[in-house]
Amino acid sequence: MEGLIARYAELVDDGDFAGLGALLSDAVFVGGGEPVSGSEAIEAMFRGMIVVHADGRPRTQHVTTNVVVEVDERAGTAVARSYVTVLQALPELPLQTVAAGRYDDRFARGEDGRRRFAERRVRITLAGDLSRHIRQWAVGSGQ
Repeated sequence: MEGLIARYAELVDDGDFAGLGALLSDAVFVGGGEPVSGSEAIEAMFRGMIVVHADGRPRTQHVTTNVVVEVDERAGTAVARSYVTVLQALPELPLQTVAAGRYDDRFARGEDGRRRFAERRVRITLAGDLSRHIRQWAVGSGQ
């Protein structure tokens, strides 16, 4: 499950929204808005939310720490909680922390027997300058 958590960060930082849709295809994603499920809907949500720059990436680094996983082998489920810190740097923006928060995840076994995300809840508890990362802040409505 730690691998799934790490893969999510890699995909966001690479701007691979199709990959995020595939990774979360069996999950419900709960962030700042209404819950979203299904590969295409999750991909579209990320495409509409994340600002990408000239190189096609958001120019972020999601650092996931304090990962705690609790597994229920009998049920084939697991839960995890972790912290996330989002760093960003651009030519006009020195390296800085733009957000920090928490992930609460549920996992289940897929039909192939492998663990998959069943739910990801994202809570941003501290926000810095998100104007170059999240669209709602880029247009000023989220400040």
